[in-house]
Amino acid sequence: MSEKVDIDLRQGDCQEVMKDLPDNSVDLIVTDPPYFKVKNEAWDNQWNKPHHFLDWIRTNAEQWRRILKPNGSLYCFASPQMAAHVEVVISDVFNVLTSITWVKPDPLCDLNKGGGLSGRCCKETLRSWFPRTEEIIFAEHYGADNIAKGEAGYGAKCDKLRGFVFEPLRAYLVGERDRSEWTTQSVDNEWQRQRGTLGCMAGHWFGQSQWTLPTEENYNWLRKLFNVNGTAYLRREYEDLRREYEDLRRPFSVTADVPYTDVWSFPTVQAYYGKHPCEKPLALMEHIINASSRPGGIVLDPFLGSGTTGVACIKTGRNFIGIEKDEAYFNIAKKRIETELNRPRQLTLF
Repeated sequence: MSEKVDIDLRQGDCQEVMKDLPDNSVDLIVTDPPYFKVKNEAWDNQWNKPHHFLDWIRTNAEQWRRILKPNGSLYCFASPQMAAHVEVVISDVFNVLTSITWVKPDPLCDLNKGGGLSGRCCKETLRSWFPRTEEIIFAEHYGADNIAKGEAGYGAKCDKLRGFVFEPLRAYLVGERDRSEWTTQSVDNEWQRQRGTLGCMAGHWFGQSQWTLPTEENYNWLRKLFNVNGTAYLRREYEDLRREYEDLRRPFSVTADVPYTDVWSFPTVQAYYGKHPCEKPLALMEHIINASSRPGGIVLDPFLGSGTTGVACIKTGRNFIGIEKDEAYFNIAKKRIETELNRPRQLTLF
């Protein structure tokens, strides 16, 4: 990478540490919280009842909503046992777009013939299909591609907006409309007069409810409409507006060359000394970061573990905030991330 990335590692309980993070300050949250009684670790068995665990998830999600930018994305891993419940909780706070299924192929076995880990399990005791997948809940703020985030959901609370993703573009269009002494209603009337049809989008071009960028054809029509007195209005080129629009909306960039459906196949991390029991593949984390953030953006992982998300951010040119409660794993992650930061890199030549 040719540009230096900022790395901010903090040890402590994420619910306390996140209180110090500013509102609307993070572009992407990628996180793998405890699963609830899946791993034989103290951090995964600290709740007696499922509803206690889900209340804890909700508290985290409310912090994520505050911290995440209006055009940001959330990816939250969940165990097969609790994924449906976790998704319901997150859907109360965020607009869940997809529940991604991560298939975990074992290179040492044929899954259907019972090799590898699945072959060693006691099927008669399990009395169910052996789990070889994990869910990743992919979400955005309610109304993220229209208005912004409401206090309790866009539909019910749009009068209590805390942000407006596309306000710079809307304000430009409204300002030019006002300078030319047109109104939304008069634009509607002229559309009907010239085209003989109803259905002008003026309310969406100038209003705050479900704002929409005009098409290039309609933008040029507005230019012609406003410029009747010899004064130039709407002087910005459409391509300039379109690029700003793309910069403001939620990033999402995939191609046919990478996994782009809601079923992903990434091999799990093979055992090594000091491996975190929930460590995620580096390639998977890079895939998420590349798809849902831009270079130079800020990524937050409130459950840092052994630091894979931080390493992925360094490799992809993103800034990173990582939080980890366990001192031993925090030190492992810190050392791993420092090693990656000091690794010689191929410079990008311009």
